[in-house]
Amino acid sequence: MVKRLCLFGLYSLACMSASAKCGGVDYSWGADALALMHDYVVTLMLYVLYLIYSIAAIVVIYASLQIYIKMNLREEGIIKELMMLVGAILFIIGASIVFPAFFGYQT
Repeated sequence: MVKRLCLFGLYSLACMSASAKCGGVDYSWGADALALMHDYVVTLMLYVLYLIYSIAAIVVIYASLQIYIKMNLREEGIIKELMMLVGAILFIIGASIVFPAFFGYQT
């Protein structure tokens, strides 16, 4: 019981010290910081898009080699591999067009 009272007192003092700093904050720099953050996010979005393109290219090369090997060894499941490859390519293309359009950016 004493432990709970001590923790309650500690938490109530921590909240008071945090809320005491809220009154004297100057928010005039907020618009500039928001504009800088916007530019930063757009730049990172382009880098992520290029990274996704490079990963997709590696996956396409790997999957194409797997399909080629399965065709030469006459194994089962070639159609399944082809469908997964085409689906992945369509998703990457669609995501690279839809996601920037959803947020209102042209890359």
